[in-house]
Amino acid sequence: MNQNIGRIRRKLLLRAVSLAAALFSCFAVLPSCLSAGPWITKGDVPAESGFRIETLIQGLAHPWSMAWMPNGDMLIAERPGRLRLVQNGHLVPDPLPGIPDVLAAGQGGLLDVCLHPQFVQNRTVYFTYAHGTRTSNRTRLAAARFNGTAIENWRVLFEVSDAKAGRQHFGSRMLWLPGGTLLVSIGDGGNPPIRLKGDWIRVQAQNRQSHLGKILRLQADGSPPDDNPYYATSGLENYVWSYGHRNVQGLAYDRLRDMVWATEHGALGGDELNHIRRGANYGWPLATFSREYIGGGRISAHTTRPGNVDPAAVWMTAIAPSGLAVYTGSRFARWHGDLFVAGLKSQDIRRIELNDAGEVTGQTALRIGQRVRDVRQGPDELLYVLTDESDGQLLRLHPAGDHNSPEPP
Repeated sequence: MNQNIGRIRRKLLLRAVSLAAALFSCFAVLPSCLSAGPWITKGDVPAESGFRIETLIQGLAHPWSMAWMPNGDMLIAERPGRLRLVQNGHLVPDPLPGIPDVLAAGQGGLLDVCLHPQFVQNRTVYFTYAHGTRTSNRTRLAAARFNGTAIENWRVLFEVSDAKAGRQHFGSRMLWLPGGTLLVSIGDGGNPPIRLKGDWIRVQAQNRQSHLGKILRLQADGSPPDDNPYYATSGLENYVWSYGHRNVQGLAYDRLRDMVWATEHGALGGDELNHIRRGANYGWPLATFSREYIGGGRISAHTTRPGNVDPAAVWMTAIAPSGLAVYTGSRFARWHGDLFVAGLKSQDIRRIELNDAGEVTGQTALRIGQRVRDVRQGPDELLYVLTDESDGQLLRLHPAGDHNSPEPP
């Protein structure tokens, strides 16, 4: 009898120890794992395995984005203001002519590039870039025609309402939605001491009469669709799709869950992954996990507010998230449906596991060892990576046991 009681006690003790260990692990990585709040990460995360890195191209100057053409060739935008062509797997030595001057200073320059959904018929390419001077600048959206050897017929379709000072927070990621409209992210304008209209410029993220700190939705000609959430009110609000953003540099459409995802830079920590909803307010700077660069104090007393959408994930240790991809291929079967977040500061790619409802369930890191600006799924269902360095690279990630392509040199 006493022996049975002893065995029962030992089993209960082992279960208690196991539960305590699970809770410790949960709270070390995810303090809110037992609640409906965001997946919060402090410090490092486990390294991902099962892949190898192939270096395809070197010698790029701070590449920012990439776009594949139907024939398999690629366009790469370099932040200093050059557009490069990768043809038959090789970098054409000279930049493509036809790109106008851009403000290549700080975070500004030639930024995102993407093809019109009917590129085969119209040969139209879209660009975002910083325009102006160091004391008066704004983000612009332009379209042009690629004739095979040059960019021609450049035309500005849209520019941000407020000119700002400084060289920060241009946003600039683009995403075509299934219905043929275009999302464009616009940064909040910068950190203190940059001011606009008598206050820190960042408060414009809460002002729907400003384009700063927004994700905008436009038609292909740059005009606002009449079914935008605030279209019926006034001119500037007509473009707004969501607001309360700091600096979104990753946008991706998740066709598996019919969702739009965005990655957003925080200040000192507080980087975010957000599920973007029509007309929603994401809180910045009134609700944020971020702290001030100077002094380290909290930017807001609130991490959430009534009426705001909370992030799906927060990085308290900044990773500086940029490009974003949803993996829908079969080459990495284990990664199907996961998000991949480019990390500039962390010099890695964060693999975010999701359930069918789009809730974060896990996170690992693909160690790259360079600042990662962009990550995309290629036509071959492999992952492609741009590193934001003065000698930047185009990398391709393969499954570790994949022998269908050559080993890296």
